Amino acid sequence: MRRGVLAFLAAALALAAKFTVDVRADSVVDEAQRADVIVVFGAAEYHGRPSPVLRARLDHAYDLYQRGVASLLLTTGGSGGDPVFTEGEVGRNYLIGRGLPSEAIIVEPEASTTVESAAAIREILHRMGLKSCVVVSDGYHIYRVKRILRDHGLTAYGSPRPGEAKDSPRYWWLCARQAMAYILWSAGVAV
Repeated sequence: MRRGVLAFLAAALALAAKFTVDVRADSVVDEAQRADVIVVFGAAEYHGRPSPVLRARLDHAYDLYQRGVASLLLTTGGSGGDPVFTEGEVGRNYLIGRGLPSEAIIVEPEASTTVESAAAIREILHRMGLKSCVVVSDGYHIYRVKRILRDHGLTAYGSPRPGEAKDSPRYWWLCARQAMAYILWSAGVAV
């Protein structure tokens, strides 16, 4: 019995390590190419203003839009506890403030998790007849997001926001957390 438990734990640890390395490798790959829409995953906002992380994601999406990667942007994210603002709406307002036309920006203002955001993105794109997207988020998040969106029948490319230090122990920890979230999602646990 003890050997079986140890063997299981060793296999689980090896699987987690393998996916951590995969998440880290994918986190530095920019696959930005022509797609139907650029999807910006939400991050914290502070009383109607994007946090530095959200601003970096939005600025990167703005640059992709300016390069002609897509003619539409979709900002995601619910309230995160803010009674007035949502991450999606803050993202939209920020991009309009940078000069993007409001009709080029779609907002998903409800989701509070990656899995909820992916389901909402699938629904929005399906209703609009769109099939492909470039995902903008932090690099360590891209691996899991792309696979969830692909599972929903979408073609998803990753384009991590610039400016992250990708070799620190903290970054590796974030990659390990995403690897575990991906493993759990693959097993049917929505995290």
